[in-house]
Formats: sequence, C-alpha cells, structure tokens
Amino acid sequence: MDYTLDLGAVTRNMGPLMDGLWVTLQLTLAANAIGVVAGFALALLTTSKLAVLRLPAMLFVEFFRCTPAIVQIVWFFYCVPMIFNVFWGPVFMGIIALGLNLTAFNAEAYRASIQAVPREHLDAGIALGLSPTQRILNIVLPQALRNSVPVLLTNGIGIFQQSALVAIVGVADLMYQGKTLATATYRPIETFTVVALIYLAISYPVGQFVNWLERRQSYS
Repeated sequence: MDYTLDLGAVTRNMGPLMDGLWVTLQLTLAANAIGVVAGFALALLTTSKLAVLRLPAMLFVEFFRCTPAIVQIVWFFYCVPMIFNVFWGPVFMGIIALGLNLTAFNAEAYRASIQAVPREHLDAGIALGLSPTQRILNIVLPQALRNSVPVLLTNGIGIFQQSALVAIVGVADLMYQGKTLATATYRPIETFTVVALIYLAISYPVGQFVNWLERRQSYS
C-alpha cells in the first residue's frame, strides 16, 4: 500500500503538541528541582558513618538505579494510592515519580564529588571552628555542586527524555498528545517524527552545553 507523507496534517494541529510539550517541561523542571536538592541530601546520607542512615539511603539509590523507570512509574501510579490512600493529580504524580528516580542518580553524582573534596579543606574548616553544618554548606556543597554540574545536566536531559514514559499512565505530555494526534489523523510517521524532532531540538543544545562545560572544567 502506498503511503504519501503529509506533514500538513501535523503542522495544522500543533496546538495539542505544544500543550503536551508544556506538560513535559513542567515534569522535567519540577523533577530536576527535586533531584538537585534531594539528591545532595541523599548523598550525604550514603556517605554517613552511621549504618542506620547509610544503609536505607543506599537501598533507595540501588532500587531506583537497578529497576526500569517504566516499572517505577507504573508502580507509583497504581500502588501508592492503594497503599497510602492518597490521590494526587496525574502531573503531580509524574513529578514525584520522576523526581525520586532522578534523586537516586543525582545522589551518586554528588557522592563522587563529595568524596573528591580534599581532606585539607575540611580540616581547614575544623580549624576555623566551623560546625558540621557550616562545613557542609560552605565547603562541601559549593565544590560538590560545581564538580557535579555536567552530570546533573546530563541526568536532567535523561529525565526529560524519560518523561515520555508517563504517557502510558495517561499523563497528557508530549508523547501522549503525539499518540492521540497520530490516532486521530492516521499519520503516525509524520506525527512521531515531529515529536522526536521536538525532543531533539531541546535535548541537543543542552547536550552540547554539557560537552562544552566538561571541556572547560578539564582545562581549569
């Protein structure tokens, strides 16, 4: 059967795709905000000398790193309401599920950076009479954040791309709107090609920025 490409069927219906892109960006930005903040706190726990703090934190990290994101999202959407009797909106549920996943990966990036902080810097903080909290905020956090930025951005791109998985649980993101449009117009090739190009148009510049940042840090 002959199939004639018709991009006009998609370009005439870009409104729903832009609505879906807005939802995708909300998911991505909010999940990154959670991952950047909670990831550092989790990294501190994984490096704690107290096993009661370290072991649960490490278990959290390994669970989210070693199970598929799609399984995590489906489990969160269907099991959390049944177990905890909480019923949040689909976008908020997606943010939490993606944020927890990103937290685990960012924690590993932070942990490596924390361990790379020179011991002499910490000793200097002790000599200056800084409290443990002050040493974390003024010595560990700035260095760990600086060294982790390329990885955090890479993880952020990854969560932007993985956000498409929430379409399977009915969140009206870019992928969901693309699937709906493809079904309505009978134009899957054109629709999913445009959807892929939108993801590429956002991911590629960020990826190039990460490469530039890594090169700059390697020379500094």
